[in-house]
Amino acid sequence: MLPFFTNPYPNELIYSAIARYHFYSGNIDCKDTLEELFDNRSVIPSVGIGSYFSVLAEKLGAQYSVESLLANHTIYPYYASFLSKQRQQEILNDVREDGKALYTRLGMVAGSICIKNGIYYCAICAKSDTEQYGEPYIHREHQLQGIDYCPHHEVLLREYSVTKDSRIEYIRFELNHMNLSELYEIDPHKEMSVYLAKQAYKLLHLPLHSISRENINSKYKALLREYNLITASNQVRQYGLYQAIKNIFPYNFLQCYDSELNEKDEYNWLKILTRNMKRHVHPFRHLLLLYFLQQDVDSLINQSDDTGAFGKGPFPCLNMAASHYKQLVIPNVEVTRDYKLESLIGTFTCSCGFIYARKHTKDMFEIGRVKVFGKVWIKKLEALAKEKWSIRAMAKILGVDSKTIKRYLNGNVELIQVESHEYDVNKLGQYKQELLKEIQQNPNLSRTALRKKIAKQYMYLYHYDRSYLESVLPKVQLRNKPTRSVDWSKRDQQYVQQIKRLHQQLLQELKPIRITKSILGRRLGISGNLEHHLDKLPSTNELLNDITETVQDFQIRRCYKVIDALIKQNSIIDLWRIQRIAAIKSHHFHEIKPQLKHYIEMKQEVSK
Repeated sequence: MLPFFTNPYPNELIYSAIARYHFYSGNIDCKDTLEELFDNRSVIPSVGIGSYFSVLAEKLGAQYSVESLLANHTIYPYYASFLSKQRQQEILNDVREDGKALYTRLGMVAGSICIKNGIYYCAICAKSDTEQYGEPYIHREHQLQGIDYCPHHEVLLREYSVTKDSRIEYIRFELNHMNLSELYEIDPHKEMSVYLAKQAYKLLHLPLHSISRENINSKYKALLREYNLITASNQVRQYGLYQAIKNIFPYNFLQCYDSELNEKDEYNWLKILTRNMKRHVHPFRHLLLLYFLQQDVDSLINQSDDTGAFGKGPFPCLNMAASHYKQLVIPNVEVTRDYKLESLIGTFTCSCGFIYARKHTKDMFEIGRVKVFGKVWIKKLEALAKEKWSIRAMAKILGVDSKTIKRYLNGNVELIQVESHEYDVNKLGQYKQELLKEIQQNPNLSRTALRKKIAKQYMYLYHYDRSYLESVLPKVQLRNKPTRSVDWSKRDQQYVQQIKRLHQQLLQELKPIRITKSILGRRLGISGNLEHHLDKLPSTNELLNDITETVQDFQIRRCYKVIDALIKQNSIIDLWRIQRIAAIKSHHFHEIKPQLKHYIEMKQEVSK
């Protein structure tokens, strides 16, 4: 055990604590530090996780373990929740020893995105750490791939300017090498990026291996079901999900984070993530899906596993004539799709012959429609009729309306036979012949017209020999959707007026917004036409060329606004003050200085 160690601060990487130990121990050669900590002079330092934790934990004392170091002082928990249970155990074994397979198992070799080659920090965290602990340190939440913001202070992270000269050297933060300025670039996607940073931080604090990919997939399916994105066969509606994701995330945002989607690619990250595949998906992309689902890490953990559209059986029989009424005696549900309403329908069949269907609801005792009443129900009806009960009383006892009772009592024997699952073989053969004869006499009839013409025969065969019916029916006639001709000239003029109005509104915003084609398109809901049909909108195209701003145009407009405000307040106009208020980096500000000086001179002359 070591005589002393620089115990890690909250959320400090073990790498950072070792760098501080090396500094305070007075060791000149990093190999001496490696030998003291790992009994090995050839260990290669790893910023994110590390290796030889079994030796290190033993050296540090009883208050440390391999699991506690991994959970509290590495970036591993960012990945852990989305790995299989087997992979989690393999990684735990990797960090105990030399860790050679560690990053391959995590998918950081083949599936990495937004790779951070340097070490990052938050300027406000660095100041706070210095006040509280006397020095800044490396926070693990600032080193996560895809995360560009501090989850605590919601400011952009900055890369530490000092790099190491040797593979075995440890870097320790020093304030004199850090940019602690409060000036930051304006980011149109800040709100989204801050959300992702906060969720990533929550992942770091989940109990180690409390969930795994096996749990996550089932939770996702339950959440996607609420968006009607699960089919009757319990598969994800991939195209619907793709379109929904595309509407939420701007393409340039996904592109910036190496997460653009190609719907035709069977192995794009969204399809892999929502299918039961063994391929690894980066945790940042899981966070993108959570953002779309309007969930956070906490609600995901508390989300119940998917139990299907109608839950797990058994289900109740809702035949009021049966002795087992409302008892859970139906083992399974048959799920089909309502093609008109794009919703799922569950059909429940009881051994008493009662068959009912309903849409997806939380009330399992709700009947949408009775398909078949069955023998038990019919016998109860006949018994009540013999006892001379009134129509209304029988309807109440059997759970139907009076019209249904009358229809059955009026001798509709055929309907009773159909609904009680009894059929006549001779009648089946007769109806097949009548159907074939009708098809031969009217070969151009559609299925719908045929069903209307011989409804009795059609429905009988539909119930008792559907495969035969499908084999002889004419092919489904696909309807050609009528195409609407677009008056592009008229639309062009409409867009011009809408864009002009929106342009003026954006210019009046207190917080300046860069005028771009994408922001105009999104606000007006016409992004698709601006992206793909601008060649048909000449006036709109010309207007966009006139009013859209480059980054530099936007910077100049921000500075002009600051200058106008300073003049109005009778304040001293200094360029450094303008740069600070407008939040523009020095190298960008240097490029626009001449235009700003000219604008200041012009304004001062006017005000004289």
